[in-house]
Amino acid sequence: MHKRYNDFNSYLRGIFGCRVQKISLDAGLTCPNRDGTKSIGGCIYCNKRGSGTGAFKTGLSIREQLMQGKEILKRRYKAKRFLAYFQSFSNTYAPLEHLRRIYEEALDVKDIVGLCIGTRPDCVDKDIVRLLENYTRDYVVWIEYGLQSIHNETLNRINRGHTYEDFLHAVEMTRGRGINICVHIILGLPGEDQKKMLQTARALSMLDIQGIKIHFLYVLKGTKMEEMYHLGEYRCLEQDEYANLVCDFLEILPPQFVIQRLTSDPDLNELVAPAWALHKRETLHLIHKRMDERDTWQGKKYGVGNDYFDEGAFVLARRFL
Repeated sequence: MHKRYNDFNSYLRGIFGCRVQKISLDAGLTCPNRDGTKSIGGCIYCNKRGSGTGAFKTGLSIREQLMQGKEILKRRYKAKRFLAYFQSFSNTYAPLEHLRRIYEEALDVKDIVGLCIGTRPDCVDKDIVRLLENYTRDYVVWIEYGLQSIHNETLNRINRGHTYEDFLHAVEMTRGRGINICVHIILGLPGEDQKKMLQTARALSMLDIQGIKIHFLYVLKGTKMEEMYHLGEYRCLEQDEYANLVCDFLEILPPQFVIQRLTSDPDLNELVAPAWALHKRETLHLIHKRMDERDTWQGKKYGVGNDYFDEGAFVLARRFL
């Protein structure tokens, strides 16, 4: 078997006929889990940069960030087209007109063929969704919802500040508008075993979404997770353990879901643990090797049997969708 999962690069090449790369952007936004609306501490694994580049604080505009990113990615990957990826913090958490301005500043840059908007499921409303829908006439549009887990007890434990129901409501508002939905999931969250993680895969497999990003949990300096790790209250996944979990997860997903990410990519200067988190290529190679050894592929177990079926998640999905 040549392709064992539906990767994002192949998906984009199928649309545009060339190499397409994301350019990560920092629009200087924040998050309701940090500004006091929901909390002031943020998620227990998130640092002050909010998984972003920090470029906004250097004074770079959206256009300038894109121009710099284009030159780097043209040299590195021979990319010809680009997606503007609003990554840092919650990129729908601002007044509508401000969002319109920053999105259109990005779309005005030559060779930008689409938007990827990273956000929280409790930070969208119908006006924002309609704004994004307008762009789908001429551009590829992805909204990336940070869910992390379907289990509300886990979301509470990591101080996520939203529920699985909030996520389902966001999907309900977004679906059917030409906007592609990508869901961020973290494997190895505190209190979750293999069963709980794969219940998340099974629940998502039943939803009208188009893509998944799978991350492993790593520990960054200056976070609550760092305290827990040093106190012995949290154990990081081993690299081989993670590779096998990814294989299990992919088997349950529908074959048409686009897999945008299979590993995490922490900053060397911020990482506490695990050390293997810095070896992205090695981790990807191990995942591919495990899939070959197991002769498995994305969707192999999709819709088969009742393993990892969570009745509560199913009932919630039926109620919203």
